[in-house]
Amino acid sequence: MRFLRFAVSSVLVCAGTAGVILLAQSPERARVKFAEVNVEDMREWLGYLASDELQGRQTFTEGYGLAASYVAGLLKQWGVKPLGDGGTYFEGVRIRGYKVTRNSSVTVTANGASRTFKHGDHVTFPVGPGGKQTLTFTGAEFIGYGQVADLQNRDVKGKLVIWMPNLAPAAAAGRGGGRGGAAIAITTNRAAAAIGFAPVPNPTDAERALTQAREALQKATEAVQQAQAQLQGRGAGARGRGALTPPDFTTAQRVDAPAIPQIVGDETFFEAVFAGTPGGFADLRAKAAKGEPLAAASIPVTISIDIDNTFETVSEQRTRNVVGMIEGTDATLQSTYVMFGAHLDHIGYSQVGAGVLPTVSSCRSRSDVAQAAVKAAGKVVQNPGRGRGAPPAAAAPGGSGATGTTAPPPIPFEQRDIISNGADDDGSGSTALLAIAKAFATGPKPKRSVVFVWHAGEEGGLRGSRYNADFSVVPLDKVQAVLNMDMVGRDDCNNLEGDYTNSVFVVGADRISTDLHNLIVSANGATSKPLTLDYELNDPGDPENIYTRSDHYSYAVKGIPVAFFTTGLHPDYHKVSDTVDKILFPKMARIAQLVYEAGFSIANSERALERDNKGPRAGFGSKAEMIR
Repeated sequence: MRFLRFAVSSVLVCAGTAGVILLAQSPERARVKFAEVNVEDMREWLGYLASDELQGRQTFTEGYGLAASYVAGLLKQWGVKPLGDGGTYFEGVRIRGYKVTRNSSVTVTANGASRTFKHGDHVTFPVGPGGKQTLTFTGAEFIGYGQVADLQNRDVKGKLVIWMPNLAPAAAAGRGGGRGGAAIAITTNRAAAAIGFAPVPNPTDAERALTQAREALQKATEAVQQAQAQLQGRGAGARGRGALTPPDFTTAQRVDAPAIPQIVGDETFFEAVFAGTPGGFADLRAKAAKGEPLAAASIPVTISIDIDNTFETVSEQRTRNVVGMIEGTDATLQSTYVMFGAHLDHIGYSQVGAGVLPTVSSCRSRSDVAQAAVKAAGKVVQNPGRGRGAPPAAAAPGGSGATGTTAPPPIPFEQRDIISNGADDDGSGSTALLAIAKAFATGPKPKRSVVFVWHAGEEGGLRGSRYNADFSVVPLDKVQAVLNMDMVGRDDCNNLEGDYTNSVFVVGADRISTDLHNLIVSANGATSKPLTLDYELNDPGDPENIYTRSDHYSYAVKGIPVAFFTTGLHPDYHKVSDTVDKILFPKMARIAQLVYEAGFSIANSERALERDNKGPRAGFGSKAEMIR
């Protein structure tokens, strides 16, 4: 699972529904004799994928290539149809670096006055992807600090939202601390654009000196690169062959596709926006400076956002997704698809043997109400604050990650464990996906086609899934649903905070399609040994924000119904101790069986999932039951 949290995709475009007929009655669980997932198969596959031989499966390494070839070999053995480039099982993924020139601007008309702000003139546009477009909003919705409570009972779908950060000195401990901003408004409430306040920095002398030193270092580095190029006979103008031009950003996404504008403005800009409101911006900032509640309101303003950026490619890296398909049996429906996914990569190995040992701080952080429930049950909260402003737990001996940036442990080098095997993250999901692919290949076939994608580069920012979402191996508007698995081989926090021996977390299934949520509930109830479906991580107020952190999110932002299955985090998360001997294979097989049967039912139904876009309704404490 991706380590970075709270990322908000810059694109949120609903996929079309061409060829999809929405009927009132939702799909039902298929009545077929399902194939059975084999536990021993999974032990064999994961034993190789998480072995030292694959060196942690980091993207762009030999180990990842071995893993991809292994998966492709199994697909060929089972007769799965290749969907990749040139009739192979490999979809080439290109991650490009770009220099961007931001010519974008925003025009504000309020209280009878109009003013245009260009990038760098009191407003800042992001450097990421985003094709040319102009959006005009008559009115904007102020959403306070942009937290869950600020957005309750507010309709911001398709609208421009304005938000404030908490400016109080102790903001992390008060209202507005923690997650906030535009994330929830965009991912959950489907806002069309967002503008946040960013006060003009007032740097200290030390900060100014640091900035000047960094600028001098950058110039010196460029001078060294140019000199090296000249010494190699390429000349100072041999750009791209000798001297390296550092990119402003790298991405696997299309940069010319429309993206949701997310910009920030300073005091001058916000004074113009709030010119037509009582008290203006001064009153609002004074309250934010004290951390006081900010009332949501509609702002009488017209704002036109003109996105006009140019992108120059300056670098490129290449990797591969593994892709295959079982064709559907219905002549018409076989051109529509159900997609199953997992990520094949992990974080690699440390060159200095600084792999991190297990620590309870790697268990997930929980909301206040969830922590209260843990304590009421007589358990101890293992990680009270990660991601929510609290000091991190003390690091375990042995360093801090696969990069090896900290001092190695005080033991002989030969005795150090340098490889992060990633048995659970996401060897378990990749193995479960193999089991599902084999079940479809050797068992009954549904009416629609089913697609399997082992994504590359999830740990580096959902790269493989973002690429496939923009350059899909099948038409994205014909994809009925995406079922994604990431870390499905353990019990949440080793059951230190409760009994999760029978549990699997389900995230996102109710957000775009209520039908998808209901079908998963129905499919689970019909299995020989139903799992406990836990919806805590689906709660939009959950501090881990799991919904945006794995590959399903790349498809959700395109408007495709998604369901994410995980068994949570544990002390071995992103540690060298995430090894095969700790995997609960019988439980993992039951999860794979559930995902297989639910996906089969979608693929076998003549009725499409309705995309009603009602957002998350199942959350902490919710039971696994139908939603109407």
